[in-house]
Amino acid sequence: MTPGGVNMNLILDQVAKEKGVERSVLVETLEQAIQHAALKTFGEERLIEAQYSEEKGVVEVFQALTVVDEITDPVNQITVDEAREKGIEAEDGDELLFQIFYREEDAEEARIQDERYGDILKIQTHRRAFGRIAAQTAKQVIIQRVRDAERENVFNAFRDRAGELITGVVRRFERGNIIVDVSGVEGVLPVREQVPRESYRAGDRIQAYVSEVLRDSKGPQIVLSRASEQLLVKLFEMWVPEIYEGIVTIECAAREPGGRAKIAVSSRDSQVDPVGACVGMKGSRVQSVVQELRGEKIDIVPWDEDPARFVCSALAPAQVARVLIDEANRAMEIIVPDDQLSLAIGRKGQNVRLAARLTGWKLDINSESRAKELREFAEQSLGSIEGVGNELVESLFAHGFRRASDIADANPEVLEQIPGVDPEKVEEIRNNAREQASRDVERELEIEQQKEQDRQREMRRHPDELSQQERLLRVRGVGERTVEQLASAGYHTVEDIVREEDPIKLGEATAIGLKKARQVKTAAGHYLEEEARLRMELEAEAGPEASTGHEEAEGTGDAPLGGEVSNETSATSEIEQGEEGADSGTAGQADEASAAEGRSTP
Repeated sequence: MTPGGVNMNLILDQVAKEKGVERSVLVETLEQAIQHAALKTFGEERLIEAQYSEEKGVVEVFQALTVVDEITDPVNQITVDEAREKGIEAEDGDELLFQIFYREEDAEEARIQDERYGDILKIQTHRRAFGRIAAQTAKQVIIQRVRDAERENVFNAFRDRAGELITGVVRRFERGNIIVDVSGVEGVLPVREQVPRESYRAGDRIQAYVSEVLRDSKGPQIVLSRASEQLLVKLFEMWVPEIYEGIVTIECAAREPGGRAKIAVSSRDSQVDPVGACVGMKGSRVQSVVQELRGEKIDIVPWDEDPARFVCSALAPAQVARVLIDEANRAMEIIVPDDQLSLAIGRKGQNVRLAARLTGWKLDINSESRAKELREFAEQSLGSIEGVGNELVESLFAHGFRRASDIADANPEVLEQIPGVDPEKVEEIRNNAREQASRDVERELEIEQQKEQDRQREMRRHPDELSQQERLLRVRGVGERTVEQLASAGYHTVEDIVREEDPIKLGEATAIGLKKARQVKTAAGHYLEEEARLRMELEAEAGPEASTGHEEAEGTGDAPLGGEVSNETSATSEIEQGEEGADSGTAGQADEASAAEGRSTP
């Protein structure tokens, strides 16, 4: 493709038609490129311009010289006398335009021009070189312009598709990014927009959300996403006609890609259940979305204008006992039954975290027993402040004050607005609160120590004192829901789990899945080892006194619970053993003591 020997009109028409590029744009680009090449060849200081000739189908190059009386620019000026010597009638200020002949077809015109005007143009030594440069430039410019036009067309085509759902085919992988073929155009799925649990191979079909379309030096970049919450919304729009038609609306969505997601839906038609519409017959609609998201669990909850009700729905399947709202800080304290606490919080806090993102409120979840402890502590802490009566304690608690330190750190203006607080005594109350706050620290330390002692005592309870459900709950990774699933499949004890040799059967029968089944089976084995070790430690700690004490208890029919014996019984046992000269550490006595307690010897 050269400007010499080939009519450029044909080339320009063909490129404009096939590539969708305006012909005028190609002509303008070609003129600029040839002009730039001419300046580079003949000298940047020359006044050179390029014009496309539609008649000839070539780009013609011209050099301009100005006629002056006195030369100040030797390259671009000639005197009036020089012009007249060349047979040119010109006056001061006239501009002379000389065509630069560079094509092979114009060799004769170039020779004549050099003979007549060579000494004033000074270009004859560069003509031949410029002919080759012009041809190469024309070729490169048209190719580059076509590429730019194609990129622009792609950008224009996808610019309005941002926010849509597209389907493509995985082509290759570049530094963790997945390159996707979308209708002949390449899109990129960055690492940050991928779901960790998902994996793809070249040729796989992939559905993604077009998050943005960017201009780039290498062309438009179509950024895709599999982790966006909008992908979830668009999938529901695709599978639920009521959402597409606008009858049902997805008010908000929260998602942890690959794990769990929550959406809140509402309906404009009172006769259409928004949750049921999204679930579909026998769960067909939501299951289609779950399959596309590779098994990601989805909770569909009804949206409510009342934030408290909305939060309660968002925490499903957990049940909520009561809600305390702090509108100023957009926070809520959620009180749930003790057996619902783990369900409300979710695995690693996932359920409450998604609920907080879905509702836009800061959520603090406590069990009823914990809430009772906090209430008792608050009453004691606030009530111990000098000058604070019972009614004021209730008022302070209702306004979010839970301890003396809250009052000590509070703004005096805030305290003055609380009903029952005398503005003149605010500073006095704050000073008293500071003193009580230091006492609260000591009390809290005592409470924590007592809790730790109780916990240690509970952990060292003899296995025979535990119910089978309590034993199961001590297995790592087993909660109340898992206990119910195990029981429904016939696994009522830790030993039942360990005896099950096939983890696949365990996972399918209980619906906990193969991965968790393996974890639970391993953890159950570890628990039995720890339990056996604890038995031996407790038996060793009990010693001969406990053994003989149990023999006495068995003889009288009054065996103390848990193997505990009174000091009197222990002393009697020691006298009897001393008289009999028996060895209190023998295995036989240990067996008898175990039998008296209804235990088995490890």
